[in-house]
This record gives sequence, structure tokens and C-alpha cells, in this order.
Amino acid sequence: MASGLFCLPMEYNLEQTANFNIDFNDTTADRFKCMLTTASWTPNYSTHSIKSDVTNEVSGSGYSPGGESLTSITFITSGGTITWDAADVEWTSSTITSARYAAIYDDSLTNDPLICAIDFGGDFSTTSGTFKITWNASGIFTLDLEP
Repeated sequence: MASGLFCLPMEYNLEQTANFNIDFNDTTADRFKCMLTTASWTPNYSTHSIKSDVTNEVSGSGYSPGGESLTSITFITSGGTITWDAADVEWTSSTITSARYAAIYDDSLTNDPLICAIDFGGDFSTTSGTFKITWNASGIFTLDLEP
């Protein structure tokens, strides 16, 4: 399964049929969170829309349910490209087994709408170490809106 954006929250936001507005410029502390799951969860980008759709969250010392808050969030529009990014996220002194996906959601809105999921391409673990996600240099996600 590849990384991607969840369709329904984006669709509802564009249609203005949902009672939320994802404002990526809002960098309120603890607004966006990143949680880790095992390979037993398969993201369905067409039907999953809220945090409760995510199953098989990892557990272990140094990891709190619901994941870690994203910090230093940036949202940049330039030349028809939209880029959303944040500081790398990490769980220090953690023992985490078989993390396969990172799911990002908005913790400040009703039902915690999903934003995106990142597939690590394999299972990763730590034993009393630091589990760190280093985001791509071009951002967590980039949308090219020009043909």
C-alpha cells in the first residue's frame, strides 16, 4: 500500500458539507498528531475519514496512544504547488515493535479527521531507542495543481 491523502476529509472540506475547515496555517500546539500502526491496518484512502477508522496502533514504552504532536508546521503555496510540512517527529527512549504506517490527523476537530498516511515500506522497531520519522525534504505532502 502506498502513502496518500484521505479523500473524504478533503472532499468534505472542498464541498463545505462538513462542520470543519482544515486550516493548515493553524499551528496551534497539539493540533495535528502522528500515530503509528502495524501492517495489520491497511489505509483505505477512499473510505477512511476519521481517526477511529485507524486500527492496530502500535504500543510500547515511550509511545502514547494517539501518537505525537507535530510541531513547526508550515504551509507554502508557490507556483501552483502546495507544500505541507512539519518538524521531524520522534519517540525517544521507546520500545516500539513493527511500525509500518504513520497516520496524521487533526486532533482539534470533531471526530479527528484524517489527513494522510505514510507507508514506511517495511516494519520498523526500536528497543530502548529513538523512533524517528524524517519527513521528505519536499514536505510531508506536496500537491502540484498546475498541468
